[in-house]
Amino acid sequence: MTIQAINVRNQFKGKVREIIRGDVVSEVDVQTPWGVVTSVITTRSVDDLKLVIGSEVVALVKSTEVSIAKL
Repeated sequence: MTIQAINVRNQFKGKVREIIRGDVVSEVDVQTPWGVVTSVITTRSVDDLKLVIGSEVVALVKSTEVSIAKL
């Protein structure tokens, strides 16, 4: 998967530090050079993105929403 363009300006590259899985939603902690960013995303998305500890990701921050894109 390659991201060609995205309209979110606040992007933080990092690695997944911790995943707290729930039945429906999960918390994903991303360690960035500026600190930890936490995203709450569906557990299905965690599985679809094949996120594991150490996965390289980009945290995309827009207002109060944090999305994750796997690199």
